[in-house]
Amino acid sequence: MKRKVYSESFKAEAVKLVKEQGLRVGQAAKDLGISESALRRWVDVDDVERGAKPGLTVAEKAEIRDLKRELATLKMERDILRKATAFFARESQ
Repeated sequence: MKRKVYSESFKAEAVKLVKEQGLRVGQAAKDLGISESALRRWVDVDDVERGAKPGLTVAEKAEIRDLKRELATLKMERDILRKATAFFARESQ
């Protein structure tokens, strides 16, 4: 079964129901026809984004993911250069 994908505007409106209108997460989730855990996760992400809760923001997570990808590429390039250097050092002897 495929996971349902919700738009950012839908998520923001769902979080507003909980935060601004004071609905409980369970009731808001039931009214919207979504899982309680999904709505609770969206509320937690909103808290982190606003600085009300410690954690990594979406932008910080994306930056870490990009840096890990770049690091993996650089390590691969370094290993290729090491092997090439060793190969040409053996060939010149």
